[in-house]
Amino acid sequence: MGRVVLNGDGGGETVKESRPDRSLVERTLVRQTGNIIVVESDDLIRELVKGWLSEAGYSVAIETSAPRASAIRAADSTPRLVIANVSSPRGAGSFIRSLQEAYEAPILLISARFRRGLGASRDAARRLRVRRVLPKPFTREELLAAVSAALFDK
Repeated sequence: MGRVVLNGDGGGETVKESRPDRSLVERTLVRQTGNIIVVESDDLIRELVKGWLSEAGYSVAIETSAPRASAIRAADSTPRLVIANVSSPRGAGSFIRSLQEAYEAPILLISARFRRGLGASRDAARRLRVRRVLPKPFTREELLAAVSAALFDK
């Protein structure tokens, strides 16, 4: 393909442009963004989160429960992030500990039981000893912002 570059006198010339191999660009993006494991039992939420993360360039492994999720570690490269649903944050201590033992990666918890608001989210994350929490329902933008914050903020 080419593009026309106009000269100052109104004339133009066609300049060839090279485009990078799309598969190379995609592989590089996935390598930069890293692997994310999603532990979610709800089919709809699981597929929605997987789709949004995949569209954003992340490599996503999906599991429906924590015991099966720990089996991925041997087969897959070390994840950069674990996103896990908890139905009740108050009773999630053993589930969170099992994820922390299985993976050396930050954890982003999602739940319909979390309250909205920055202060509430930070307090909940601190109490649960996870990197971030995200209340359901959430938008694509909220998910990607929470993932970015969990990956890059300490």
